[in-house]
Amino acid sequence: MAEHAPHFTITPLGGLGEIGLNCQVWSTADSTVLIDCGLMFPDDYHLGVDVVIPRFDHILQQRDKVRGIILTHGHEDHIGALPWLVPHLRGIPIFGSRFTLALVEHKLREHGLADRVEFVPVTPGTPLALGDMTFHFLPVCHSIIEGYAVGVETPVGRVLHTGDFKIDPHPLEGSGTDLDLFRSFAGDEGVRLLLSDSTNIEREGHSLPEREILSSFRHIFTEAQGRIVITLFSSHIQRIQEVFDLAAEFGRTVVVSGRSLMTNIELAREHGFLRVPPALHMDAAGLPPVADRDMVLLVTGSQGEPLSALSRITMGEHKHLTIHEGDTVVMSSRIIPGNARAITRLINQIYRLGAEVYYDKFRAIHASGHAHRDELRAMIETMRPQCFVPVHGEYRHLVKHARLAQECGVAPERAFILENGAPLTLLPQGVRLGERIHVESILVDGKGVGDVGHSVLKERHILGGEGMVIVVLVVDEVTWDVLHGPEMLSKGFVFEQHYNHVLEDAKCIVLDIFENIPPGETERLQDRIRSALRRFFRKVLERDPIVVPVITTI
Repeated sequence: MAEHAPHFTITPLGGLGEIGLNCQVWSTADSTVLIDCGLMFPDDYHLGVDVVIPRFDHILQQRDKVRGIILTHGHEDHIGALPWLVPHLRGIPIFGSRFTLALVEHKLREHGLADRVEFVPVTPGTPLALGDMTFHFLPVCHSIIEGYAVGVETPVGRVLHTGDFKIDPHPLEGSGTDLDLFRSFAGDEGVRLLLSDSTNIEREGHSLPEREILSSFRHIFTEAQGRIVITLFSSHIQRIQEVFDLAAEFGRTVVVSGRSLMTNIELAREHGFLRVPPALHMDAAGLPPVADRDMVLLVTGSQGEPLSALSRITMGEHKHLTIHEGDTVVMSSRIIPGNARAITRLINQIYRLGAEVYYDKFRAIHASGHAHRDELRAMIETMRPQCFVPVHGEYRHLVKHARLAQECGVAPERAFILENGAPLTLLPQGVRLGERIHVESILVDGKGVGDVGHSVLKERHILGGEGMVIVVLVVDEVTWDVLHGPEMLSKGFVFEQHYNHVLEDAKCIVLDIFENIPPGETERLQDRIRSALRRFFRKVLERDPIVVPVITTI
């Protein structure tokens, strides 16, 4: 393919075959644009890791062509990695809805980076030209306000990325996902390529409408005799508004606890997206006496996070709030895979304290922000794509979504299951799959970015599972006599008083090795001690700790 021949290439840096880390590079001969820049929270095996971010080498290699970053919406899995990219693209324009940009500006300000970018709000109905690409923003219904699907006119045809979406025929507020707008963008011939959210492909039918959630909440407010404690995703402004409206209607005071909730409420209120009730307290400290039946607590902790407000309240560690007998606790969110055990422990503890708990399986108190199978089918039939790429899902989700597209008329050879790093290029006539690039994600641990890899994680797992033995030996540099030790320090390996005889035998092994090592060969001595003690501990205790010999010569 000639360098300047008309083409449009999509290179996913993350978000395919996984939930989170959404980030794609869209490029033509003239321009490059980044679509979303999300992070992923670590799995259980990422011991000590704070977040996972995409690898940005590919975008930085063409920084001279980069015209900007376009954000579909403000969830962390779409904006969270920006603080690690922005320092490398000083002055880059970031395009998104007003609320999305408000969240991004707050995030970058916390990192001291807000002055390094240009924030450019975009609106539906106003096209955005970046080089030889023209972008259109189509409002979608999701679990955060002001989310967009992104349509783009390219030199080789029209492409649509749904972003995260659902189809709610009767949304409480806003335009929802208006398929007529999507149909208008597709035109008579349909789009050349559709990229569509695959998260809920395994769920049949339609997603629950938000009006049902409001109905359930109203029932709870009517029944509850004590306090109502509600935890939800802090970015779900629409549901927060439902809580505020019901609190005002039932004459209850709202108390907010949790940093992310406070931040998002303030941002939404500042930009006119929230109507707050008359009695709203953003800080539990100094709260005037209010009867339990007249109070609503809106708190963080829907996923059982140990430092969240709900966890601290439940464990008696919150400075100002506790769970009262007779409280009604509403956990209005889905259980993110991996968090089920922590949430179950939290629910059990709340019951021990005498409260009632409503959660997703018990009552309709949460509606997913992602389309179910029938809605995904409606999107495909509306856009009539020549080519289809499922995005935003684990690998099985992508496979099942591609099969659905084929049921809707997409040719099997035009339904592509891409993986991260695998470019797909639209040509004037046809499609080309490019050579895969290296996009292994980067682990962030504190201030370290990318310094924790497989070997470090493996050592952390060994330390967590087997422990460590430190061997301390001080030797005279000239005479090669032992001045101190060997001393054995067990860290997470054995209780020294119970296994003192084993550690004494280990000291003898160290001395035997020392006698057979020529003077001055410290490195060889360390290697021999390490291998011999690991063999010894495996044989005697069937354990395999990390052995760290510390040999000091003086």
